[in-house]
Amino acid sequence: MTSNQSRTSAIQTIITRAPKEVVQPAPLSKIWACDVFNLAAMEESLSKNAYKAMKKTMQTGAALDPINAEVVAAAMKEWAMSKGAKFFSHIFYPMTNLTAEKHDGFIITNSDGNAITDFSGSLLIKGEPDGSSFPNGSLRATNSARGYTAWDPTSPAYIMNTANGATLMIPSVFLSWTGESLDKKIPLLRSNAAMNAAGQKVLALMGETEIAPLNSSCGAEQEYFLIDAAFAAARPDLLQCGRSLFGAPSPKGQQFDDHYFGAIPERVQVFMQDFEDKLYKLGIPAKTHHNEVAPGQFEIAPYYEAANVAADHQQLLMTVMKNTAQAHGFMCLLHEKPFAGVNGSGKHVNWSVGNATQGNMLDPGSTPEENLNFLLFCGAVIRGVHLFGPLLRAVIASASNDHRLGANEAPPAILSVYLGDQLEKVFKDIQAGAFPKTEKGGFMELGLSQLLKFERDPGDRNRTSPFAFTGNRFEFRAVGSSQSVSGPLVAMNTMLADSLEWIAVELAAALATGKDKSAAVMSVLKVVMDKHGNVVYGGNGYSPVWHKMAVEERGLKNLPTSAEALPELLSPAVVSLFERTGVLTPVELQSRFDVYAEQYVISIELEVKLMLEMATTLIYPAAISYLSSLSATYNSLAALSIAVDSSLASAVAIEASAMMAAVGKLKAAIAQHDFDTIQAHMTFLAHDVRSLMSEVRAHADALETMVADDIWPLPKYREMLFIK
Repeated sequence: MTSNQSRTSAIQTIITRAPKEVVQPAPLSKIWACDVFNLAAMEESLSKNAYKAMKKTMQTGAALDPINAEVVAAAMKEWAMSKGAKFFSHIFYPMTNLTAEKHDGFIITNSDGNAITDFSGSLLIKGEPDGSSFPNGSLRATNSARGYTAWDPTSPAYIMNTANGATLMIPSVFLSWTGESLDKKIPLLRSNAAMNAAGQKVLALMGETEIAPLNSSCGAEQEYFLIDAAFAAARPDLLQCGRSLFGAPSPKGQQFDDHYFGAIPERVQVFMQDFEDKLYKLGIPAKTHHNEVAPGQFEIAPYYEAANVAADHQQLLMTVMKNTAQAHGFMCLLHEKPFAGVNGSGKHVNWSVGNATQGNMLDPGSTPEENLNFLLFCGAVIRGVHLFGPLLRAVIASASNDHRLGANEAPPAILSVYLGDQLEKVFKDIQAGAFPKTEKGGFMELGLSQLLKFERDPGDRNRTSPFAFTGNRFEFRAVGSSQSVSGPLVAMNTMLADSLEWIAVELAAALATGKDKSAAVMSVLKVVMDKHGNVVYGGNGYSPVWHKMAVEERGLKNLPTSAEALPELLSPAVVSLFERTGVLTPVELQSRFDVYAEQYVISIELEVKLMLEMATTLIYPAAISYLSSLSATYNSLAALSIAVDSSLASAVAIEASAMMAAVGKLKAAIAQHDFDTIQAHMTFLAHDVRSLMSEVRAHADALETMVADDIWPLPKYREMLFIK
């Protein structure tokens, strides 16, 4: 089958494809978390003492003693086997944005050769995968490869069901034999502990007597594209890179604004129902789904959870989503920019901090100017973003996210804080030394008596801000759709911990002078705004005027590519931050830079190799075939003395030749490897190589608009985005 026949066959397959039949599940109350070994399941299967110990561990982080670990292991095994599981796995989160797992059987044989089952506390607590075969930044090597997984009892185990059976999955950390973190979970747990310790100090100074442990929470809005699997199979770039390296814009894209919140296609609706039922069984609280802005783009948003559990659930959500999409004949694309010319995909991380006694520390209440705890925590965030904005940029840096950031569809690479009109006024008043006063939003008046009145929010929503306050949380909008939320959460928790430690010192000093709590808080926050208020911005983040002002007048950094952003992980300020908070050692931080820099280089080099192959073996032959066809037609007509316009043939020949010339330049560029540092290599790829890639693509996409449709080998945007 030729490439064009493959494309035609794909279209015929898709237009006759019916939605997959899905068995209607039991009511939500029956299926919710039915495959999770949560507190409810533990209460049924553990002794009272073991249950109380596990509950305390999960809710406060208290250590679990070995005796109770044995009890939990036995109960967990029986529960899992009752669900059909024959294997168990420590699931862990290496520095790949993916999960990793090794399945071990419950079965062993005794001295008589009979099969018995075994799952001891030691097997629950520790596993031993190879540490050198995962990205590790030279922390492990082939001759020093030992790594450990260790059970995280604060994130519940669950059953992963597939067509091939059920497996007990045990969320775990991953570390080296020498004790360094090789994963994303250990820093997240450490950052939450650091934030809790610092927050406890501040709340104690504020006169709080009963202070439950503070936890960060997260709700991540996941955007994604769905295209039919038959189209994906005919696109080598989507299969290997997750994005289209070539593709002329569809005449109709998103310019009508008719896809956002539009009616969901039937096949997609069936997929969503099946996908979300699986999430519910796994205890993942899917809350919202809808069409996104670009054609073929959708979003799912779960309800917020404790950050550690939310991070595990977010990774699980992506896995279940991709597997379910495949079962429904779709390919789920999590790349940040799979299609040029339409919006890319992000993962908006909604982040807050709270506890069981004081509640959400980022909830201003109805009178934020009087909510001193809120003002202190919000001020700590402002200080943190100002001091460590480059860190926030670095933790969302990737070759794929570079395509999306700052493209008038996603936040710019300059980190600023949007507070909203009401809250910004409060902090400006504090900075001016005036008594802060909020203004209510009032009621919406539509002149329609049949509609109930509702209160207007005190501030608008600014979608151009990378870090926006949205009522009772901050929304980090620059995170990429394929990325783990752990890195951003670690950065936010750590910068908050550092700022709360600073506030605790300043607040104690202010109180020691005899000031009352309110006056002491206002004096501390005035210093925050005087030193760090430049990071607060409520205008258009896309505006070139802002970009210039942010850098030249406010001293903020603009780091447009990952080549500029990733080295910020090694800046003295960032190294000191992680070291003094105990979240990452300098060695662990260096390893992360090494891993992410290498991934950046590998990602772009992969795209270049595939681009060269596709241009040479698919696109150029199609252009030459079309030229040959045109030439034969022209010659036949000329023999009949019929004159025709040959400008199309000339244009095709010019573009084909120009594309191959650009291919030659790109091939020469990617062959260069004489770089003094990996930073220099990244910079070369980010600017020189990607510029040449754009040149190759421009000529190829021009050819797509000229070559006869029945010759063009690749599924087109108009087909992939609109045929469902």
